[in-house]
This record gives sequence, C-alpha cells and structure tokens, in this order.
Amino acid sequence: MWFDTWSDLGRVLAVGAAAYATVVLVLRASGKRTLAKLNAFDLIVTVALGSTLATILLNADVSWAEGAVALALLAALQFLVAWTTVRLPGGRPVVTARPTLLLLDGAPLQAALRAQRVTLDEVRQAVRASGSGDLSSVAAVVLESDGTLSVIPASKAGDRSALEGVSGVVR
Repeated sequence: MWFDTWSDLGRVLAVGAAAYATVVLVLRASGKRTLAKLNAFDLIVTVALGSTLATILLNADVSWAEGAVALALLAALQFLVAWTTVRLPGGRPVVTARPTLLLLDGAPLQAALRAQRVTLDEVRQAVRASGSGDLSSVAAVVLESDGTLSVIPASKAGDRSALEGVSGVVR
C-alpha cells in the first residue's frame, strides 16, 4: 500500500514532532547515562526507547500521551537500575556481567574464550585493530561488559591496576 489518507500523514507529522520533542526532553532530564553503552542493560533501554518512538509514530492505536508515559517510564526504570547498581554492592552483578580476561601476556586463555564464546580469531582482530601485529606485545585482552574487546599493549600495562575487577585476573 502506497498511500491511505492525508489525515494519516498529518497524524504522523503532528504526533512525530511531539514524540520527538518528548524524547529529547526525557533524555535531557534523565541524563547522559540513559544513552550510554556501558552494559547490555543500557543497550536494551536504548533499543526500547527507539522501538517506543517508532510505535508512537506509526501506530494510530497508541496516543502521544501513552507514548510519552512509556518513554518516561523507560528512562525512570533505567535511572532506578543505574542508581541501584552504583549504591548497592550486590546490585551491579545482577544487571551487569563482569569483564573477562581473554588473553594474558600474549597467551590466550582457552577456558575463558570458550566460556565467553569468543574465538581466537576475534581476539586477533581486536589486537590488529589496536595497531599491534604480535600477540606477545599484548599484556591483556578483556571482554568488557558491553561486549567490546579492550586491548592493553605490554608497553602500556603499567601496574595493571586497570585490570582490577576483571574476571580471571589473579593479583
């Protein structure tokens, strides 16, 4: 179907503008953390915000007011979870996975690779992307809680204090 009615197009324009303004206000009010990609939960909230905006725009059965409440609810729940994980010691592990060490001093940690379902080729790709051509020149590769791979060159490892809290690190 290419076209229904002019009123449908008008609704999308009017509700779309109002919904966009609402998203901007909700995001400004809720702070930078709402769109951060710090962990899987943050990604879920970002996707849910986009999905909610699309539903408000395209589903005539959803009013702008209902959509605005849904957007505000998502931002409030994200704020609550973030607040809980920062202030309660046991809150963070419930929502966020710990980073995991995958390579140490140039040697792949096979058990960690298997447990995290990461291939050695993916680790090599991250090492190459960091500008290194030799695994032995890498102090550590860490699978972060947001799914990215962090590469720490041996020349910049220092006292390795950045590895505190990483699963698989023995200090």
